[in-house]
This record gives sequence, structure tokens and C-alpha cells, in this order.
Amino acid sequence: MVGRKASAWAATSPSGHLSPYTYHLREMGPDDMVVRVMYCGIDHTDLHQIKGELKSNTIYPLVPGHEVVGEVIEMGSKVNNFKLGDLIGIGGIIGSCGDCDLCSSHQEQYCSHRILPYNDVYTDGTPTQGGFSSTMVIHHRFAVKIPEKLAPEQAAPLLCAGVTAYSPLKQFKHNSEKVINGGILGLGGVGHLGVLIAKGMGHHVTVISSSDKKRDEAIDHLKADAFLVSCNEDEMKKAANSLDYVLDTVPAYHSIQSYISLLKAEGKILMVGASPQPLQFLASDLILGKKTVAGSFIGSMEEMEELLKFWVEKGLRSLAEVVKMEYVNKALERMERNDVRYRFVVDVAGSNLEE
Repeated sequence: MVGRKASAWAATSPSGHLSPYTYHLREMGPDDMVVRVMYCGIDHTDLHQIKGELKSNTIYPLVPGHEVVGEVIEMGSKVNNFKLGDLIGIGGIIGSCGDCDLCSSHQEQYCSHRILPYNDVYTDGTPTQGGFSSTMVIHHRFAVKIPEKLAPEQAAPLLCAGVTAYSPLKQFKHNSEKVINGGILGLGGVGHLGVLIAKGMGHHVTVISSSDKKRDEAIDHLKADAFLVSCNEDEMKKAANSLDYVLDTVPAYHSIQSYISLLKAEGKILMVGASPQPLQFLASDLILGKKTVAGSFIGSMEEMEELLKFWVEKGLRSLAEVVKMEYVNKALERMERNDVRYRFVVDVAGSNLEE
């Protein structure tokens, strides 16, 4: 059986252009909820996926969107941790096996049977579709409650971009013995949230960018402590061996060789930007400083809840531009050329999805 009909905007080819699309949701089970989508963030991964750049067997039509805030409008008989009318968030995964060691240790995002919000297949064989849609069906374990003090359009970017930064940074959260010196590479959607989170944790934060044009924004608006231009050799030499970590948020090909030199001994490059091409570095630069290049994929449901509470407690505010769905293709074009400060959020509920 199929569920209710949903209106959405979808990509139908690798051109990346989105247009109105109607489809049927999967049937709601006893552990599921039907959610009326209100807002959905636009992530750089959405752009890669609709163009087929990260996965060769992209499933078209494809409804993107994995930073979803919506209202619970229907619940299965076994759902007891939410109620009708609750504002909930849906992030980068919507399913996992639930039985493996990773799932049991709150690391379900690394489960080999994880299910992605779109461009994937659910356990019943239904293609998954994302948040650029009027409604979604979600298993209650893969939803989080949005705090009352957090505006829904503010919450949306935290559900992927925010937790993507928070998850690797939390290892430095409780170190009170010394000041943590952190670097945030790339000042985009994930990067600007990384600056705010790291500052909220009490770190001394250096923004690393390829040009000087974002210096004022980083220092004046995001309150970073320092700004480093990566192509300025003198600046890079002065900053050598000064950072405990570099959070690399760049979602395109780039050399990471020079950023390894910025690390102190035992420092870490934390990779969260998904470059479609292989990255290279010299192993000797890691070996001689006992340095690490590590990857991190979004965050767990537990970490998503932690971040939302942390965000409210610290009184943080992301910089987002709210747009209607009819503007989404323009927004994707602007995002591709890095013309957004710093995140697009689609007002799905306030848009005409059937144009």
C-alpha cells in the first residue's frame, strides 16, 4: 500500500534543476509519524546529490533536503515520545539497523545499514525523498524535538550543518586545563556554524580562508579571534604549529598539505567537507608531528539533541537567508558560487509547491 500524496520540488536529471513533483509517501507504520514540513535548509550535499556527483546511481526524480523542521500531524500506535503538534527536526539519516554495536553506542550515523533522507531506499523498498516536500513520514527514533525558545528557521541549519561541526568539536568541549586553539577552514554554511559553536565552547578561533574578503565578517559578525589567508605564505608561516585542530568544511577539491603545518604536535585535521575528488598530503608531515587526519559524518541523534540545547543555552544565532521554494534554483546557483551568507533555508510551508 502507498501513503498519502505529497507535493514537492524534485530534480529529474543531473542538470540540477528542480521543478514541481507529486508522489506518494510510504505507508505510515506503528513507529512512524507524519510530519508537515515547515522549513528545510539547503546543504552543499544537496547540490552534489541532485547533480549525481557523489553517487553514480542517483535515483531520479530526487527530492532533496535533509535539514527539516516540521509539525507532527499523525502518529503511529507505538509512538509515545512525541505528541500531535510537536515541532520536530529531521537530519541526515532516517534509519539504521538498531542492533549493531554502532547503533547501541549512539553512533547510528555510521551503521552500515543507515538510511539517508533521499537518494536511498527505505526498508519497505520505497525510494526515500527529502524535505523539499509538503509532508514526510519519519520513524520516531530519527526525530528530535525542537526547543520552544528556538525559532524553526534557526533550527533547520543545525540539523545537518550544525551537528556536522558539533560532533567532531565536542571532543574539545570539556578541556578546562588550557585554551583550545582551533581553526575553521572555509566560512560557508558549516564553517560559520563551526565558528559559533567553537566560540561557544570557549575556544580561541582562527578562521582560515582563501582570500581576505571575509575577514570583517569573521571578526566583526561571528566574533572569531583571528583570520588567516591560506594563500599568504607569510601569514601561514607565522601560524605554523599553533592550532590544536583544523575543522575542514570545504566541500570541493583543495590541498590540505599546508593546513597540516598549522597543527601543533598531536593536532588534528577534522574532515567534514565531502570533496568529490581525492585529497592528497605527505605522510611524513603527519608522522613527524604525531598528527591526525580524521573524518566525521554528520552526528548522532543524541548529539543533535545536545547541540539544540547547547545552542539555546549559549544564545547563539545562525546567519540564514529564508527563501520561498520558487527561488530554490536561484539559491542553488548562488550557493554553488559561494554567494550566500551563510545558509539558505526554504520556507516550505509558506511556498506554493504545485506551480
